[in-house]
Amino acid sequence: RNEAAGPTGTKVKSSVATGKGKYNKMAAAVEQQQYYEADQGAEMQGDEMQDEVAVNYQSLDMLQEQGVAVNDIQKLNDAGYHTIESVAHATIRKLSEVRGLSEAKVVKLKDIVKQMVPMDFKTAADALEDRKSLVTLTTGSTELDKLLEGGVETGSLTEVFGEFRTGKTQLCHTLCVTCQMPVSDGGAEGKAIYIDTEGTFRPQRLQGIAERFGMDPAVALENVAYARAHNSEHQTELLKMAAAIMSQDRYALIVVDSATALYRTDYSGRGELSERQMQLAQFLRQLTRLAEEFGVAVFITNQVVANPDGMSFAKDSTKPIGGNIVAHASTTRLRLRKGRGENRICTVYDSPTLPEADCQFAVGPAGICDASD
Repeated sequence: RNEAAGPTGTKVKSSVATGKGKYNKMAAAVEQQQYYEADQGAEMQGDEMQDEVAVNYQSLDMLQEQGVAVNDIQKLNDAGYHTIESVAHATIRKLSEVRGLSEAKVVKLKDIVKQMVPMDFKTAADALEDRKSLVTLTTGSTELDKLLEGGVETGSLTEVFGEFRTGKTQLCHTLCVTCQMPVSDGGAEGKAIYIDTEGTFRPQRLQGIAERFGMDPAVALENVAYARAHNSEHQTELLKMAAAIMSQDRYALIVVDSATALYRTDYSGRGELSERQMQLAQFLRQLTRLAEEFGVAVFITNQVVANPDGMSFAKDSTKPIGGNIVAHASTTRLRLRKGRGENRICTVYDSPTLPEADCQFAVGPAGICDASD
């Protein structure tokens, strides 16, 4: 099960997903493999295979076939552009900042990638079909999955915020394991990237969660790439490294715990508030770009601050930090609160599709689980 956690350099499932031994020789030919999966999809978990094809990305090496010099491709790689989609989505001004690329080269490059990446209008019916192919990651709690209509959505940014001891970090740890499971079990058969800004990452927790789901703990740990961010600039640099390793293997999840903690300490006072928000917006924009480019689920945690405008006796007098910058960047926002005992309460704070509702879950020795009475 875990050995299938990621074929290199492509989002398309390998022959492990189909179980047809006679097609193993085709693993290297991605185009033939896509055709085979589309042809066999109806009878063998076709929806799941379409999920993988739908979020496929193209390597920069394909630009050589279009006449782009190897040196120019290397310059793009060094600047943090590892896929054709990343070049297509970047502005001409940003690409012109790449050392060694003239404006004439950038304009020619944009013309080439526009032919390779669809960026025009499509019908709402087509958009609906694309939405049907999205994979969701199980949280480990049945009720929480129901609230999220399947789990944490891939291809978008999900934010969870709450006070300390509400289960934010435990939810991050659980997702790092569940994302490695088969699609039929609520996973995405991919690896995870964990950026830790508060020093709360504990690999021992991953071992317990992996055992709960019947996985080999050693393999589960190998499939999680972990980095400790020491300042807000380092945090942004880690995203460039993440893009590089994601272009080489199959990844399904990026966790940033917490996305705002270092910005909160690196910038202080009203005098630096504007600069902080600008830098935070750039960081969140990069996260959104990675979610769309690689089709991964981006899961970030956020801290809260006491709301001075709220009454002290109000039900919840805290609000998430980051202001409108974080609010607009997040596709789905979830609020966590403490419940009775080990139980926690999750509320849909903002979402384009989910109704405002709440549910209870629990934090146990093996991660997130169903609430106890």
